[in-house]
Amino acid sequence: MLLFGEDIKTAGSLSLLVSLPTMLVAFARYSRDGSFAVLGANLRFTMVTAAGSIAGAILGGLLLGVFPDLVLIPLLAVILLASVVKLVRHD
Repeated sequence: MLLFGEDIKTAGSLSLLVSLPTMLVAFARYSRDGSFAVLGANLRFTMVTAAGSIAGAILGGLLLGVFPDLVLIPLLAVILLASVVKLVRHD
């Protein structure tokens, strides 16, 4: 978005498109070596996380085009800054 001057919706869509091959390769690799077994051991956490992800994707898809970039960009900045603060404070 900042580097190429694209609007936030285009940048988000392209980010998902670019991430897809990486996720598919990772999924294939983790499936082969049994790394997903940890998900079964933490089933409650896995289900809550998956439900939140699905709900967020559905809500985001429904709200796409509802809010202008002038609202989305500052909101994204706040979310990213909050993530940085949480990451820096993590022990």
